[in-house]
Amino acid sequence: VQLQASGGGLVQAGGSLRLSCTASGYNFRSYALGWFRQAPGKEREFVAAISRSARGVVYADSVKGRFAISRDAAKNTVYLQMSSLKPEDTAVYYCAADFTYNRGSNYYSGNWDEYDYWGQGTLVTVSS
Repeated sequence: VQLQASGGGLVQAGGSLRLSCTASGYNFRSYALGWFRQAPGKEREFVAAISRSARGVVYADSVKGRFAISRDAAKNTVYLQMSSLKPEDTAVYYCAADFTYNRGSNYYSGNWDEYDYWGQGTLVTVSS
């Protein structure tokens, strides 16, 4: 099982970026997907999650209204569209997969310890 994240980079405050995470080696439709981030010197924190059905989504309060998570089953890819970026959004962003086949298609979680597989991370730097 592999998750490959991409799309990070340097952007000015107020700008936008779209992160992508492509999965391989497992049944994409059996997993809820999430994005987490870790800033230097800080603990990993939840950003957004989407259920297997894509009908259930949840966001951290700090990104609500600015970020949007989506998934494309045909491409085995989950996206994180980030807008109105702030310097405090600077972090390494990780995608993760949570096996939820036995929990219903609308299930999602913001708890990192529920996730089974993790990508390598992509760095987002927002300059002021």
